[in-house]
Amino acid sequence: MSTAPDTPEAEQSAAIDPEQLSPEERYFNREMSWLSFNERVLEEARRASYPLLERMRFLSISGSNLDEFMMIRVAGLAGQVRSGVAEMSLDARTPKQQLAALSARFRELEERQQAALLELLPLLAEQGIHIKGEDRLDEASDAWLRQYFLDHIMPVITPQAIDPAHPFPFVANLGIGALFNLTRNEDGSQLVEMVLIPSALPRFVRIPEEVAGDEAIYVAIERLVVRFADLLFPGFTINGDGVFRVLRDSDIEVEEEAEDLVRYFRSAIQRRRRGQVIMLEIDEGFDAEAEELLRDKLELEQASITKTSGMLGIVGLAEVVEEDRPDLKFPPFSPRYPERVMEHDGDVFAAIHEKDMVIHHPYESFEVVVDFLRQAAADPNVVSIKQSLYRAGQQSSVINALCEAAENGKSVTAVVELKARFDEEQNLKWAGELERSGVQVIYGFIDWKTHAKISMVVRQEDGGYRTYCHFGTGNYHPVTTKIYTDLSYFTADPALGRDAAKLFNFITGYVEPDRLERLAISPLNLRDRLLADIEAEIAFARKGKPATIWWKMNQITEKTVIDKLYEASQAGVQVVIVCRGICCLRPGVPGLSDNITVKSIIGRFLEHGRIYAFGNGQPLPSDKAKVYISSADVMDRNLYRRVEALVPIINDTVHDQVLEQVLLANLLDTEQSWLLDGETGDYERVESEPGLEEDGFNCHEYFMTNPSLSGRGDALKEDRIPKLTLRKGAV
Repeated sequence: MSTAPDTPEAEQSAAIDPEQLSPEERYFNREMSWLSFNERVLEEARRASYPLLERMRFLSISGSNLDEFMMIRVAGLAGQVRSGVAEMSLDARTPKQQLAALSARFRELEERQQAALLELLPLLAEQGIHIKGEDRLDEASDAWLRQYFLDHIMPVITPQAIDPAHPFPFVANLGIGALFNLTRNEDGSQLVEMVLIPSALPRFVRIPEEVAGDEAIYVAIERLVVRFADLLFPGFTINGDGVFRVLRDSDIEVEEEAEDLVRYFRSAIQRRRRGQVIMLEIDEGFDAEAEELLRDKLELEQASITKTSGMLGIVGLAEVVEEDRPDLKFPPFSPRYPERVMEHDGDVFAAIHEKDMVIHHPYESFEVVVDFLRQAAADPNVVSIKQSLYRAGQQSSVINALCEAAENGKSVTAVVELKARFDEEQNLKWAGELERSGVQVIYGFIDWKTHAKISMVVRQEDGGYRTYCHFGTGNYHPVTTKIYTDLSYFTADPALGRDAAKLFNFITGYVEPDRLERLAISPLNLRDRLLADIEAEIAFARKGKPATIWWKMNQITEKTVIDKLYEASQAGVQVVIVCRGICCLRPGVPGLSDNITVKSIIGRFLEHGRIYAFGNGQPLPSDKAKVYISSADVMDRNLYRRVEALVPIINDTVHDQVLEQVLLANLLDTEQSWLLDGETGDYERVESEPGLEEDGFNCHEYFMTNPSLSGRGDALKEDRIPKLTLRKGAV
């Protein structure tokens, strides 16, 4: 990998003045880039090499992603249009222009989702799994469903007449309902009735094996309501019907004067459920009269309206994915527990005391993080625990450990972030439970989210105190830790311990650190640290020394950093970025970003860890490189409106793992990778190019079969991990 472009290309690029490029030529639109990401997710649903139910899982995820995109991003743009806000995007588009561009792209993506479902349905049917399944119903199945409807559905649904004498029923966010156009048989009067389907009901009903035999037949709950409408409306003739689904504006903005965050968020969650309708999905065969009434009553001035002959709410397919068919799923994977901890008889603190340790999730068990807190809770030598909580999930052993620690007399402080989108309600619940156990609960800043992932345990040892820290790139969440790739860094480094204490004091007492020894934190100096290290690489390039930057993150949108990377490219710095999702940077533009490559990895696991590496005057990978892990992406919100941590990796073993295993494996991957075209914004799947092996290289499979160096202890003596090497042209 060269450190400067070849002369002919350099001369050609030099003829282009990057300063003359328009914003649209310099940057990709944030929202369009996000839709490109979801297209890559959807393409996994069409990947023939994947097991069928895993393909269905990706289709469901793409549906969930689109729902959130509509409820947050599109709703936000629509709100700006309503309010007359003309704030320009990075690529110089107004909110109205962005909405127009997004609308066509969104509809195209929805159509592709339905096409993917149509592709999967017959393949699943060949395996004995039928979705909707109404064409598969024999007399026995129909009778069972009819009785199921009478026993389990009819008691919890409520038909509501739509007429001047009745207020129009409220349809909740993500709510599904059906409208019926009826004629009363007795007098011929016309009536429209609405039936809303409670969210507590399952999305699909599976006919039991004793009725359906060996086949798995799933019928959507809304289809059952339509199918057995005669039971709901005796004495009426059903002239027409239709199923619909509603999405509402679901963002929560914190008002500056909100002094009591808990009270504010309890009411804000209720307001979210009643937010303005941003999208209405309806059946293609929806009764015309009922549809006109629905459109009128929902006040759809700013809403998108889509009709489909397929399935509404594709996210609901997640229920079908849970079908007990291991032959149609990825082979099960069991994460490894760190050998070094086991060599210390399971004592996490003894293992960390010996040497720093990094754990690579989900290939290595998140249970070691939980054990760190459990042992701290029970250890009589532990005097205090401080913990940040952004997302902890519904079943949280982390919360239980903190409660136990407080009940055991430890000084326990938990920073609970109420503004974690869609987890606000769960976090309020955890905050109450923690407080009841004696934990000091802090809600942090009103304007900034606390997104840093840190645990800090102070333990009395040898007549003094030692601080043990856990720094993570991901959440303390029991579900996501099994599918997100993240890093957990354990250290007893005194300097990092002192910095962690200052970071907690900043969050809990608003005491801005006067000096940090190792950490960089946002919104104070994290961005400046990244800019300074990029500037150092520029200086190396100008001196003719090797100059390289390798980054891995989820999104990159922040203009100042993007512009500095452009400057680095023009100076001859080689920049390779693994960016899973949104990327506003245009790579490979002559004269602007010739030396920048951007790739995205989409596969079995969700790439989530953030790593920032700088060559420091040496070709990467190098023992001299500067390597950081972080909770922060390169976005405005992470650098200016969140509390984040950028953690330097000093320990040699950990440095080797993070740089020469985790990061390098991502760069070498050829089987799950997409390359970004800087001109069009399109991503092209990488076809098996030479990497580690002639047949291509899959970084997820590599880590499943070759667990990481750190934490392996004596196991390395018997089981040497294959060394990754950087081949010319592979990155």
